[in-house]
Amino acid sequence: MTFVVRADSVSKNFRLHSERHRSFKDKLLRPGQGVTTDFTALADVSFEISSGETVGILGRNGSGKSTLLKCICGVLRPTSGQVLVRGSLAGLLELGAGFQPELSGRDNVYLSASMLGMSTKSVDAIFDDIVGFAELEQFIDTPVKFYSSGMYVRLGFSVAVSVEPEILVVDEVLAVGDERFQAKCMDRIRQFQRDGRTILLVSHNADQVRTLCDRTLVLDRSQLAFDGPAADGVRVFRERLMGASPVAGAAATRSAGTIDAVSMPSGRFVATTGEKWEMSVAVTANEPIEGHFVMELHNERGELMVRSDWEVAPVSLSPGSHVIHVDSPSMSLLDGAYQVSVGIVSDFGSQALVWREQAAVLEVTYRGRGAGIIQLAPRVRVS
Repeated sequence: MTFVVRADSVSKNFRLHSERHRSFKDKLLRPGQGVTTDFTALADVSFEISSGETVGILGRNGSGKSTLLKCICGVLRPTSGQVLVRGSLAGLLELGAGFQPELSGRDNVYLSASMLGMSTKSVDAIFDDIVGFAELEQFIDTPVKFYSSGMYVRLGFSVAVSVEPEILVVDEVLAVGDERFQAKCMDRIRQFQRDGRTILLVSHNADQVRTLCDRTLVLDRSQLAFDGPAADGVRVFRERLMGASPVAGAAATRSAGTIDAVSMPSGRFVATTGEKWEMSVAVTANEPIEGHFVMELHNERGELMVRSDWEVAPVSLSPGSHVIHVDSPSMSLLDGAYQVSVGIVSDFGSQALVWREQAAVLEVTYRGRGAGIIQLAPRVRVS
């Protein structure tokens, strides 16, 4: 299949100034650029993206995700290597990128669309659709410097998708909008997928990447750590990188432990809707672990169905082998096969201390006649 985006050994270096001249006198007395250090944002990254693929990019802060997108969009030039793009491209890289604060929303729509290759006549034909999607009819003639962050995102995304590019590049900025607008954006992205367009999506939401994307690129400390199916990419991201140091060039943090096995008393991974079920998780702790046990169940499409509450399951492990016993009074999910992911997270669930993605497949059977995803078991009384 013909590629639409190709990165050939792309590297990008920046020079960081830790001490700048504070005055003209200081510059005369101390010529030069002051104290500087070189920072590698991308190191020898290579991949190809084919037409019609939806590719998610995962990685911790500082791993090089946004820098990679900027190189693809032409905002930055690689220090070495090259990026080749075939087809029209629209990118939503950061909040308000390309907007002129003193201009109105109307003027910025025409300006941004012209930068994406559209004529004024073409913008005239879709202007109402752009404003309607962004829901900014009342504010379209207001200077954008008075816009909230959500208004910025809505207008920027609306312009980017309304020009109907062959390649859509979206950075984490969608997280700024409210939940209703995020759902609206996801619907538009799914329409792009049905139209056979190519999408590059950067997100910290691993479940979103698993659900939307065919393939995942995982960046770790400026390098490409994984390139493959989305579900496997999420596993690599959670197992290998959630506990790694985000600083480029720093040594990776040693894993706190491993999930060795997941089992059920019957020897088979089966459960019945509405009935009690139990499972055991064998863990080897490399060091003392203070955290909270978490379990996730995803359907066959990778969509998150159930996640346990981290607050109700604290665990304290000394170095060595342990078995965590899990039981639930009632299986709430209806018929289906569900991927089970388990692990131990830090307080507030902010970091995976130990994690195993897709540790098992749980088969759930339902003896009733209802339909849907979960079973509701309300208590009913008549008065």
